[in-house]
Amino acid sequence: MKDVLDVTDRARTAAALTALGVRPGDVLLVHASLRSLGAVAGGARGVLDAVRRAVGPAGTVVVPAFTPENSDTSPHYRERVRGLDAGAVDAVRAAMPAYDPALTPAPSMGALAETVRTTAWAERSAHPQTSFAALGPGGGGGGGRAPPPPPPPPGAAPAPLYEADARILLLGTGYATCTAFHLGEYRMPGPPRRSYRCVVASRGVRRWWEYEDVALDDGDFAALGAAFEEAAAEGDVRVGRVGAAECRLVRLRPAVDFATAWLTEHRTAGS
Repeated sequence: MKDVLDVTDRARTAAALTALGVRPGDVLLVHASLRSLGAVAGGARGVLDAVRRAVGPAGTVVVPAFTPENSDTSPHYRERVRGLDAGAVDAVRAAMPAYDPALTPAPSMGALAETVRTTAWAERSAHPQTSFAALGPGGGGGGGRAPPPPPPPPGAAPAPLYEADARILLLGTGYATCTAFHLGEYRMPGPPRRSYRCVVASRGVRRWWEYEDVALDDGDFAALGAAFEEAAAEGDVRVGRVGAAECRLVRLRPAVDFATAWLTEHRTAGS
């Protein structure tokens, strides 16, 4: 009986996604708050099964698999070492494992992202800070093998999704978590840059890697998303309920185009 109930519940969730506008063959960049969705049979696995049912065998599900945990320049690290003495800080740094696309978890990205990342036939990109994981068509093994998700640099990550006219699925989350807006930061004229540092493995040897890139900042993404939704053309944003949560299905391309212009206007020098 339990298996029957699980199938029914997942089918109901898939039907809600279809009503929201998800179609077979869609490429979806998914952000999810399972707590907001409420109880779904099978938990994160049940939600993923429902999303994959909605996009069908020709569809692709992409999630952020970011890893601030292996960086000493991230807010996550600064919070972790707050109040520690120098010896304890050194111990934290020494214990940070090198990034491995096949093994390194992404706990801050949520249960659904981790479920995608650890699913058989999932692919994950190589960047040790801002990787993406994907499940989709194109291989054997029953589950289908996705083409490799976007490679580094991190700003290039949503670019193939832009070209594919993908859509963003916000399952119980708001625009504050919308990683596609980071592509707008890269497309701003002369965006500010900063140094990043993280642990990587080079020929099997653990080492720290420092690099310079665009200074990513999601602090105003909620306001950006609200402005986009107010100005969006018909069909660019669809709102509906999945489980207990208000959810959104957003066309990625117009969202990124709007973000580029909005961020350019609002992040002026000295603001």
